[in-house]
Amino acid sequence: MAISAETVKQLREKTGAGIMDCKEALTICEGDMDKSVDHLRKKGLATAAKRAGRAMSEGTIQPYIHMGGKLGVLVEINCETDFVAKNDDFKEFAKNIAMHIAASNPVGIRREDVSQELIQREMEIYRAQAREMGKPEKMVEKIAEGKLEKFFKDSCLMNQAYVRDPNITVADLLSNLIAKIGENITIKRFVRFQIGES
Repeated sequence: MAISAETVKQLREKTGAGIMDCKEALTICEGDMDKSVDHLRKKGLATAAKRAGRAMSEGTIQPYIHMGGKLGVLVEINCETDFVAKNDDFKEFAKNIAMHIAASNPVGIRREDVSQELIQREMEIYRAQAREMGKPEKMVEKIAEGKLEKFFKDSCLMNQAYVRDPNITVADLLSNLIAKIGENITIKRFVRFQIGES
């Protein structure tokens, strides 16, 4: 079937994908716009993993100040090119992540960032809670491990439900941006300050 230039343009505006990718997606999906968007997203998410090895020497350090200067966040987000660092979607993502960190107070970006000391302390608390509930000793470890998984989900930035759309995680939000922009992006580090916290 013939795909009009106007349809290709519409898909390109919706997804940010290249002209040839849009044309190919529309051909495969027989001109169906929604299916074409899904096709490109799947393709983009698949290629996001391939991009992981590329050097990321560009990006931004995004500040966020809240509550009249009583809470502040600095987050470093890296990308491969200066072109993407100046992209509006990238800048918007950086602002939203800084705001998310202010709201959700993660302990690290990924579970690998959580110190063994903190993990041990949490596990001891969870074991004690299970024993307090009168659970048999063989169940205590399983219960503690289950609670530790929930701790990672609630406390690690990439696993957290995104504050502006709890149906997706921060990792999903990042993957969607990578698929849309077509370049590897990573949240490298952050610091969160709150008046009165040590």
